[in-house]
Amino acid sequence: MPKYSVRFHQEAVKESEKSQGWYLQRNPVAAYGFVNELSHAIEMVANSPERWPKYKSGTRRYIFPRYPFSLIYRINKNIIEVLAIAHQKKRPDYWAKR
Repeated sequence: MPKYSVRFHQEAVKESEKSQGWYLQRNPVAAYGFVNELSHAIEMVANSPERWPKYKSGTRRYIFPRYPFSLIYRINKNIIEVLAIAHQKKRPDYWAKR
């Protein structure tokens, strides 16, 4: 059982849904893979949030192994705050004000 609870910024939820929709339009198998990889990322971060390196603006970053995305989060007591599901090639640091 994870030591931390996970909360998503509303914009991170929108990013996740938009990315899943993009993959779904092109290839349902890829969409399924994206959702699985996101679920795996959440599980890994919730179980061991300090395992991933410090990033920008007091955050940490989990890089998806098979998709060009990163899970950007910060640790706030026993809560993981997911700030962004950020595409690695588009608009760097757009999420920094969250």
